[in-house]
Amino acid sequence: MRSVILFGIGSPILTDYEESLHRVGGMIAAGIKNRDGASYLPDGVRVLTPDELDEAIRPLPFLVPLFTPAHRMVAAAEAQGLGLVPAAPLIDPTSIIPRRAVFGVGSYVNAGCCLGGGSRFGAFVMINRGASVGHDANFGDFVSTGPGAVVAGNVTVGHGAMLGTGCTILPSVTIGENAIVAAGSVVTRDIAANAMVAGNPARVVRSAPPQDR
Repeated sequence: MRSVILFGIGSPILTDYEESLHRVGGMIAAGIKNRDGASYLPDGVRVLTPDELDEAIRPLPFLVPLFTPAHRMVAAAEAQGLGLVPAAPLIDPTSIIPRRAVFGVGSYVNAGCCLGGGSRFGAFVMINRGASVGHDANFGDFVSTGPGAVVAGNVTVGHGAMLGTGCTILPSVTIGENAIVAAGSVVTRDIAANAMVAGNPARVVRSAPPQDR
């Protein structure tokens, strides 16, 4: 990975993307400001609006440095609607990655993670700092995993689900699409789609259709 576009620059997690890019010998060619608000780009990096994409930038692949799955979905769709192409997975070299792990385009593994063999991670998945994911995990597209989360073996996580900081998911559990596991929760059984769970053991505290989330 060499030069990439960061599409969506209003999240502080962008700093981690920058550091991981540096460690793999890559660089940020430009940041696309698709919403009003703060920019977390380092000094000296070009800031463009979607309307300002030029022929020097447009061929470069993009990543989306946003933690919340729904925000990442929207930004990725906007970028692809402009004709941009997702980047190859960005995997921090400080993480332990097995030979038989599979990653979709646009995915990101932050520093200090440990992933088990035979696992599959969909497009635009984010595995945050220090997370541990067991063998034969299956993560759908746009899943987010918070720092320090512990996911045991044979766990399935559905499209757009979010696993909060420091949560623990026991073996062979299925987390439904768009579900949210609150920080520090211990999940001992399957979680339905669109549910939010919290506690030890985790219990449903909210359930809502995706359009209301």
